[in-house]
Amino acid sequence: MSNVETFRYDNRTVRDFAVATVVWGIVGMLVGLIAAIQLFLPAANLDTPFLTFGRIRPLHTNAVIFAFVGNGMFAGIYYSLQRLCKARMFSDLLSRFNFWGWQAIIVAAAITLPLGLTTSKEYAELEWPIDIAIAVVWVAFTVNLFGTIFKRRERHMYVAIWFYISTALTVAMLHIVNSLAYPASFFKSYSIYAGVQDALVQWWYGHNAVAFFLTTPYLGLMYYFMPKASNRPIFSYRLSIIHFWALIFIYIWAGPHHLLYSALPDWAQSLGTVFSIMLIAPSWGGMINGLLTLRGAWDKVRQDPVLKFLVVAVTAYGMATLEGPMLSIKSVNALSHFTDWTIAHVHTGALGWNGFLTFGMLYWMLPRLYKTTLYSVKLANYHFWIGLLGMLFYVVPIYWAGVTQGLMLKQFTPDGFLQYPNFLEVVRQVLPMWRLRAIGGGLFLFGAILMAINLYKTAKQGTFDADTEAQAPALEPVEVQDEPHPYRHRWLERKPVRFAVLALIAVIIGGFIEMVPIFVIRRNIPTISSVLPYTPLELLGRDLYVREGCVGCHSQLVRPFRSETERFGQYAKAGEYVYDHPFLWGSKRTGPDLLRVGRKYPDAWHYKHMEDPRTTSPGSIMPRYPWLSRQRLNTAITAQKIAVMRQLGVPYPDGYERQAFVDMSAQASTIASNLKDAGIIVEPDREIVALIAYLQRLGTDIRNEIPAGTP
Repeated sequence: MSNVETFRYDNRTVRDFAVATVVWGIVGMLVGLIAAIQLFLPAANLDTPFLTFGRIRPLHTNAVIFAFVGNGMFAGIYYSLQRLCKARMFSDLLSRFNFWGWQAIIVAAAITLPLGLTTSKEYAELEWPIDIAIAVVWVAFTVNLFGTIFKRRERHMYVAIWFYISTALTVAMLHIVNSLAYPASFFKSYSIYAGVQDALVQWWYGHNAVAFFLTTPYLGLMYYFMPKASNRPIFSYRLSIIHFWALIFIYIWAGPHHLLYSALPDWAQSLGTVFSIMLIAPSWGGMINGLLTLRGAWDKVRQDPVLKFLVVAVTAYGMATLEGPMLSIKSVNALSHFTDWTIAHVHTGALGWNGFLTFGMLYWMLPRLYKTTLYSVKLANYHFWIGLLGMLFYVVPIYWAGVTQGLMLKQFTPDGFLQYPNFLEVVRQVLPMWRLRAIGGGLFLFGAILMAINLYKTAKQGTFDADTEAQAPALEPVEVQDEPHPYRHRWLERKPVRFAVLALIAVIIGGFIEMVPIFVIRRNIPTISSVLPYTPLELLGRDLYVREGCVGCHSQLVRPFRSETERFGQYAKAGEYVYDHPFLWGSKRTGPDLLRVGRKYPDAWHYKHMEDPRTTSPGSIMPRYPWLSRQRLNTAITAQKIAVMRQLGVPYPDGYERQAFVDMSAQASTIASNLKDAGIIVEPDREIVALIAYLQRLGTDIRNEIPAGTP
């Protein structure tokens, strides 16, 4: 019989991550509420470049995903992993580095995104120095994770640890592959992928960031905290095995369902659809496993706010993972894509699954860290019902808005004309739903504030236990273990390295099959001889378009539907995007598509539209951009940008950097002259001139291919 060893759990890191979860959660929700208000009250943009919707929307998504959910994930993992392994974390130094490094990254994001320093790639907007910092901190976390597993005193790895392992390995792979970029300066880089390739890589990352950052670690937390809170074992060990392996293998394939009816090849779109539908089985297997854990304990659920939060979280997970595959069916996606339906779907998961599970975990964990009871069960119940009401006030109106948008944009009159040719007619129709969304977001935020007060009072009435003492026997050599378990999987659970390798292979297979054809696609994209590289001024204007977050509201992808070609122009072709680093297809249309906007309006219209959109488009909800006509265009690194683009395959002639400034000045002078003819006096070196140059270029390379009479 092995000697019993005494050791201590590190609770300080858990507490710090928990506090950060609450603080950043409130900040992220507040920013989201401001963004929601800006959509129906343009004055809330305050005419400042740092608080416009285009700049704070990525701040909101990053704050909620990586600050709120990220810190919650680390808090839960650091708490549960030590107790599941019966061992202190591998390294206190790595634990502290993980905590402070992650907070530094969050602060860097909070500074750079409002400044417009962004790559524009959804959920991966941070520029290359911060990307490197993320990789370093993530490696520290992964080393700490595996180090703890290797020194565990419990032979078999519980199911929660399986999900932690897959999270650590897959997120590293996703982040590194998608973030590969060529720096032009310390604050500016360009994706090494272009157009269709960039879109495929981005949504391979984007979908699986949801899968392996927002889902698999939280499934691990569900498998730990649901049995703990209910004091019952997980419903089915066999089901957990099927759930884990099927989920991590299938999930990685589903990314292309974000790009249906796009310029992406049909085989890739179909692949994403098939595997998305297959995802229903393992996802619902996990939901069933979680909910049936509570069989016979429903009286306790009615009384315990922790279990209330966990039940709603797992139910929301089931709803979101059924709806996601449904939205990947082409006939449904034709209606839902680019509308608020997708926003409602995402927030069912974010508010319900991630939010409520985090709340339940904190309510269960904090009293134990402070060796006390929850300050107010009644206040926690108030939080539950206010949060649930807020979630319903958010998602139900936005589902309604999404269906309304999809139907109105596709509606034709009996004579065959668009029923609503003006995009603003659709926007005005959904404004009441957007107001209800803001009310829902405000309620959800208020509930989180109540939780913060409750947890603070809980901590004040208790005594923090920084190093909980525990005892467990040392891990015995394999040869003296009991007879082999009837489940062969138990043998694999004894081998963390082998387990990790198999998990990595499971996720690499799908990624490999999707990624390898990228290089084939690049050589086989039908070329369009009229598609040329951007001029230097257009390139700088495109960077301004990225800086201001215009892609968050305007797509540059016309799908092959009559309703879209009648409204926006000829459908998009893969060959149009070969020089786009990064791609700017967008994922939501709050405003009209801009792929064919070039030369549709005179330069003066674009100038007035950016100065005050209400003068050219009465009723517009777009922010004003008066600073563009005041700020001088930064041309300091134009030569580096041209050189980087050449390295990425854009056919600028050797030495063109020396000619670039001459061409840029000539084009800027022409635009300034056009504006002067319209009575607008602006210096050629202003940012608005470069942005106009870019907007006037969009879609003009294939203008000669567009049939006469097409808008």
